[in-house]
Amino acid sequence: MTSHLDRFFALSRRGTDVATELRAGATTFLAMAYIAFVNPQILAEAGMPFEAVFAATCLAAAFGTLVMGLHANLPVALAPGMGLNAFFAYVVVLELGHSWEVALGAVFVAGLLFVVLSVLPVRRWIVDAVPLGLKMGIAAGIGLFLGLIALRNAGIVQASPTTLVTAGDLLAPAPILAFFGFCLTVALAARRVPGATLVGVLGVMAAGIALGVSEWHGLVAAPPDPAPTLLAMDIAGALQVAMIGVIVTFLIVDFFDTTGTLIGVARQANLLDAEGRLPRFGRAVLADSSGTVAGAMLGTSPVTSYVESAAGTSAGGRTGLTACVVAVLFVACLFFAPLAQSIPPYATAPAILYVACLMTRGLADVDWGDVTESSAAAVTALAIPLTFSIADGIGIGVLAYVAISAMAGRIRDCSPVLVAVALLFALKFALL
Repeated sequence: MTSHLDRFFALSRRGTDVATELRAGATTFLAMAYIAFVNPQILAEAGMPFEAVFAATCLAAAFGTLVMGLHANLPVALAPGMGLNAFFAYVVVLELGHSWEVALGAVFVAGLLFVVLSVLPVRRWIVDAVPLGLKMGIAAGIGLFLGLIALRNAGIVQASPTTLVTAGDLLAPAPILAFFGFCLTVALAARRVPGATLVGVLGVMAAGIALGVSEWHGLVAAPPDPAPTLLAMDIAGALQVAMIGVIVTFLIVDFFDTTGTLIGVARQANLLDAEGRLPRFGRAVLADSSGTVAGAMLGTSPVTSYVESAAGTSAGGRTGLTACVVAVLFVACLFFAPLAQSIPPYATAPAILYVACLMTRGLADVDWGDVTESSAAAVTALAIPLTFSIADGIGIGVLAYVAISAMAGRIRDCSPVLVAVALLFALKFALL
């Protein structure tokens, strides 16, 4: 069995083994297991049944991640995207007044369009048109984005109406446990201890339960019935003229969230080639778009690649076997929901913060002697966390690169595809 897995996933060629991939898969799952509980809470605001959405979330994540692992052979996990679910519930349903069934129909249509883009060469044109420096800025920006999420989850930083963010209660148990968990994770990694990030997550969880900071919710429970949302999408309602903007928004955000995440995670795992390209990008995007279609059919918001996958690659994950492990664990989550719920956000914060530190190293590969490229890369790296959106951050960075190049008399450095992408983002910011 081990030799068969080695050949199928090319484990030896990528410098990994079955045990490492299993640890990496478990680490990624622990870093993103929160989505199984957060996503139903958000979509319940739109009137969707919580338990059915919980089942849909786990099944959609398992399906998309399994396709990513088997078809693209990449250590990237998928699940309903944060931000996209908020747009689904708070804008499409609560603000615009559409039913959640129509919103699911819009997700389904956007997913089909994404599939078409995935099989056409246009998706490769777009990715190849992005300069290497900008790609490294995207990778670093995602790292900073992860760092902000980790510090927030740990309670080390919090929102402020005056300064946007400020320090939290640093003497509270959660920030202290998260801080020492981060230090432990980095120290173990420096000593080359296998599964350092996983040890950090489980160690903080155990300490929190022992100190009474977090609760132990048990091991197993019967899986919920997914029937109330299964195939409930209203496709006819989604094809109304009023839904065009919604569908386009789902499509643009999903595509560029996926693109940015794949570049960032692949960069952290050393899977990009010399030009900063991901060899299996087409298959990866097809897996992502297929997950969105399946998610709409099951009853959840768009599925996208997760930046938390970098937690698994930091634990040594290099192949699709890592993703397959995550897929299996999401199916198991249907039965072990209480166990997964016992892992508080501050326990996964150390792993996410460690990954953020690793991903910001992408800035080292930017040509800082070229002010045009370096400025656009820096703006991208700052915009992603500060807009709290990978897609919006990429859009601002692309617009900055094209505008700076044009004003500096270097518009020839921009391919026609990159200019078209910049105009598309300008249209999105103006109209959506």
